[in-house]
Amino acid sequence: MSETMTLRQRPGGRPISVVVPVYNEHATLAELYRRLAETADEHRYSLQVVFVDDGSTDGSWQVIKGLVERHAGTVEGVRFRRNFGKADALSAGFSAATAPVIVTIDADLQDDPHELPNLIAKLDGGPEGAFDVVSGWKVDRQDPWHKRWPSLVFNALVSRLTGVRLHDHNCGLKAYRREALEEVRLYGELHRFIPVLAAARGYRATEAPVRHFPREHGVSKYGVSRIVKGLLDLITVKFLTGYGERPQHVLGGLGLLGFALGAGGLVYLAVRWVVSRAVPGLEPVHLHETAALFYSLALCTVGSQFLVVGLLGAMIASLQQRHAAGYSIAERAVATPPSGDPSPASGGAAASRNAS
Repeated sequence: MSETMTLRQRPGGRPISVVVPVYNEHATLAELYRRLAETADEHRYSLQVVFVDDGSTDGSWQVIKGLVERHAGTVEGVRFRRNFGKADALSAGFSAATAPVIVTIDADLQDDPHELPNLIAKLDGGPEGAFDVVSGWKVDRQDPWHKRWPSLVFNALVSRLTGVRLHDHNCGLKAYRREALEEVRLYGELHRFIPVLAAARGYRATEAPVRHFPREHGVSKYGVSRIVKGLLDLITVKFLTGYGERPQHVLGGLGLLGFALGAGGLVYLAVRWVVSRAVPGLEPVHLHETAALFYSLALCTVGSQFLVVGLLGAMIASLQQRHAAGYSIAERAVATPPSGDPSPASGGAAASRNAS
C-alpha cells in the first residue's frame, strides 16, 4: 500500500477507531502511529486514529498536525486549550471516533498496538460468547514496585466492591463496542472505571492478557495522589452504579437508622428522668449532665439531614430521567405485517391489542 493511500479507504476493511489521549508525549507519537498502521495493514483494518492533545507543552500538537497532513483521512487531531484530564480527553476522542469498534491506547508505547486483534477477537465472541468491553491485562507489568503494589490492592478492591472482576482496571489498552460507550458518561477521573460503568448498564466486560513494555520516553503523569483519588472515585462509582437512580434507598436508609437510634435514646432518657423522680429514694437524673443526651440529639440531627439529602438526590435523579433513560435496550423485535394485511394504523392486530 502506498504512503498516500489512507487505511480508512481500504475496500472491505473492518473499520476501527483508535483514541489516543496525549499529554507531553511528542517523542512517541510517530512510532505509535507506525505500529498502529502496521497492525491495520496486517489485519486489513480501515483505521481511524484520533489523537487528543490534553494541553501538552512539549510540542506534541505539532507532531500530531504533521501526522494529520501526511495521513489525511486516517489521522485526526483534537487539541484542548489546557490540561483537562484523561477522562475528558477520552470523551472528546469518543465523540470524534466513527467506527463501530473503538480502541483506547496510551501514547507512551508501554502498551503494544499489535495486541489490538486479541482484544477485538474477544468482542467478536468465543467460547464465552461476545463481549462489549475488553480490558487489557498487563500480566507482566514493567513498572516500578511502588506503582504495581498499590495497583494490585486497588484492582482487588474495585473487583470486590463492583462485581466486575478484572485484574487490571487501570490498563489504558481497551476495546469497546460503540453502543456501550454511548451510555457511559465520563467526568473527573472516572476513565479507569469505564468497564464498571458499562457493566452497570448491562454490557458484558472481560479482559485479555497483553504485553507491557518499560517506559523509554517521557515521565509518568501519575503520583501518590492518584491512590487517594482512585479510592474516592471508587466510592463514587459504587454509589452511582448501585444507587445512582435511587439515592434515597441508601441515604434515606442511613438517615432512618440514625434517627431511630437517636429517638430511641431520647425515649430511654425520658423514661429514666420520669422514673427517677416518681420513685422515692432514686437519685434524680440530670439530663444536661448525661452524654447520651447529646449523642441522641446528634443522631437525630444527622439522620434528618441524611433523609433530606436523599430526598434531594431522588428529585435530581427524577429530573435527569426526563432527558436520559434509566434502562438500556439490547435489541428490538418488530414483526412486519405480511403483504395485504391491514397495518396497525388501519386497525390491524396491533391496534386490536391496544384496544383490548
